[in-house]
Amino acid sequence: MGTDNIVKSKHQSNDLAGEKSPYLIQHASNPVHWLPWGEKAFHRAKTENKPIFLSIGYSTCHWCHVMAHESFENQAIADALNKDFICIKVDREERPDIDRLYMSFIQATTGGGGWPMSVWLTPDLKPFLGGTYFPPVDKFGRPGFPTLLRRIAAAWRDDQDRIVQSATETIGALQTQSRLALPLDGNKAASRGAASEPIFENAIQTLIQQYDEDHGGFGNAPKFPRPATLNFLLRFASEKLRGDKEAEIAAAMALQTLRKMARGGVNDQLGGGFHRYSVDRLWHVPHYEKMLYDQAQLTCTNLDAYQLTQDSEFAETARRTLDYVLSEMTDSTGGFHSAEDADSLFEFGKPGHGEGAYYVWTQDEIERLLGPDADFFNVVFGVEADGNSPRGSDPHGELKGKNTLIRRLSTSEVVARFAMSDSDVESRLSRCKTVLLAARAQRPRPHRDDKILTSWNGLMISAFARGANILSNEKYLAAAQSAARFISGNLFADGLLYRSYREGRGSVAGFAEDYAFLIQGLLDLYEADFKIGWLQWAVKLQATQDRLFWDSENGGYFSSSANDPSVLIRLKEDHDSAEPSASSISTRNLRRLANLTGNEQYRERAHSTIDAFTPLIVKAPTAMPQMLCNLMPSGEVPRQIVIAGNLGHADTQSLLKVAREHFVGDALIVHACAEAKDAGLGDKFAQTSAMGLINGKATAYVCENFTCKAPVTEPKELDELLKARGKSR
Repeated sequence: MGTDNIVKSKHQSNDLAGEKSPYLIQHASNPVHWLPWGEKAFHRAKTENKPIFLSIGYSTCHWCHVMAHESFENQAIADALNKDFICIKVDREERPDIDRLYMSFIQATTGGGGWPMSVWLTPDLKPFLGGTYFPPVDKFGRPGFPTLLRRIAAAWRDDQDRIVQSATETIGALQTQSRLALPLDGNKAASRGAASEPIFENAIQTLIQQYDEDHGGFGNAPKFPRPATLNFLLRFASEKLRGDKEAEIAAAMALQTLRKMARGGVNDQLGGGFHRYSVDRLWHVPHYEKMLYDQAQLTCTNLDAYQLTQDSEFAETARRTLDYVLSEMTDSTGGFHSAEDADSLFEFGKPGHGEGAYYVWTQDEIERLLGPDADFFNVVFGVEADGNSPRGSDPHGELKGKNTLIRRLSTSEVVARFAMSDSDVESRLSRCKTVLLAARAQRPRPHRDDKILTSWNGLMISAFARGANILSNEKYLAAAQSAARFISGNLFADGLLYRSYREGRGSVAGFAEDYAFLIQGLLDLYEADFKIGWLQWAVKLQATQDRLFWDSENGGYFSSSANDPSVLIRLKEDHDSAEPSASSISTRNLRRLANLTGNEQYRERAHSTIDAFTPLIVKAPTAMPQMLCNLMPSGEVPRQIVIAGNLGHADTQSLLKVAREHFVGDALIVHACAEAKDAGLGDKFAQTSAMGLINGKATAYVCENFTCKAPVTEPKELDELLKARGKSR
């Protein structure tokens, strides 16, 4: 529920009216005198000696909407906020650095976190109290938001010195905590290569204990995808193709989870694309918002699964997700939008909205729309007369009588049950989906957050580039190229990346994750179209990232640069959560660049990044599963698959097709061409230009440690060579 769906108060616009963020615009007509993060707000807090009320959220956040309706649109509550506080709104997606700092405070003081985030700060921006959602009335023995405001205002008047002292001590503690992830003596290189086996053992055993054998995923409800965990399991399995028992378990956990998610309600069975998470352990009832970073990462993870298994279900899941992004989240400029809301109106022109309203169905609706096909469809997708939400997944009764579509039966099961052929099943299902999609399109659509974030677009460029490669789809390649060109033309200026674009480029400079995710995307895009310009840009961006964010004392990457004094602590992201950390992705980027160019400074920086997080990895390896991928023994060995030949010729494409069918980990697929010699990407890359054709035929070279095996010209020979390499690990 966004700017078009939120019920507006009649108050004139506050200082958010001129902002570009959809989240800030949603609050521009609140009676609260909101200010954006900046000097105007800070100056007022100091001159008026008032504490700051900082509210952080994002435009597709369900509970952010709830608190907005209950409190920020309430005139009496707004009056209390305006009287005693300086009120600041922040979009966490525009300013992840601010969000990360104050979320660290919330987690340290309350043991939890989430959005909306509500934090009270001293005028010099030090936090002294915080939480997430606060209800508008007192209940269950806990104070509501108005009561809390009165108590905080009184405490500030009566005991300000103590509050300031406490806030100063809190910031000091957070600064100390942020410095704890230092290399431990004797641990350097202890977590790399063969020495990492105990860490892998610990991680695998921890995940086995958390694994839900019945439904996939880890832990109980709610269940989040966390692609980084699945990436680690698949990478671990791929490194041990010799039949290692733990590798088999790792693969089984990842593949089962991906299948259950793809068949569950967390995957939009009609329109494609994944919802944020499941409120139950069955992956059945989702929290219905859709985030771009989930689409990007889950596409890549399903593509990895397809490469490892050749199971077409994973390819189809990736394809449907990419098609959803193309259809619903791609801007006319070429960039990708950020998210779609969970909430929407029930009917056009009428009050009332609900979570999932756009996506759920009654059995009567389906029977009316599908007619004689309804019984067939209802069996396949689990539709029930009273609704199909599992017990306990709908505590507020919003989904009573409603159905979230889930794939109850596979195609083979439908064939057996209805005595139909595979093609007849898919044709009939396709016909049903087309009818329901057309009907759904007549409903009020959820708000779309149409800002374009550099980091999430970098992830999506990777997904489309890899989808183009593995699924042989030119429209996916065109989407990746268009997004990269958009960022180059609109979010890259004077050698720097900027964070976001909406109705023009935003003023916030890019963060480490913007550089890391985009560099990864450019490396993947090069492997899709072999345009050297993408590599040259990636090298320049890596140099800038190193200059702005590298911790020269301890290794690893700070999330933010040192250029903003309003960010009191420069933190390093030390978890691979819904998004991977910049350091985890950068470690792989640096290795790929080292393998590409032969510049060992990249590899040394990658090693230093791993060393910086060694204490955490040793203690809690599942905190950074994407970083664990960088510990695999094969990551230490420079590997390339070099293809020589005209890209427009069938023999070259045949070799590329074979190379792209295999899961190659950190290996780079490189095209040998004359341009490489003068590309300025290092001697090793230039040497690939000398790798020529054999007997006039396209030729493949499989190289490790810059030493190549005997070249091959036949796709079958390359296939056997890559299979033999996998078995030898």
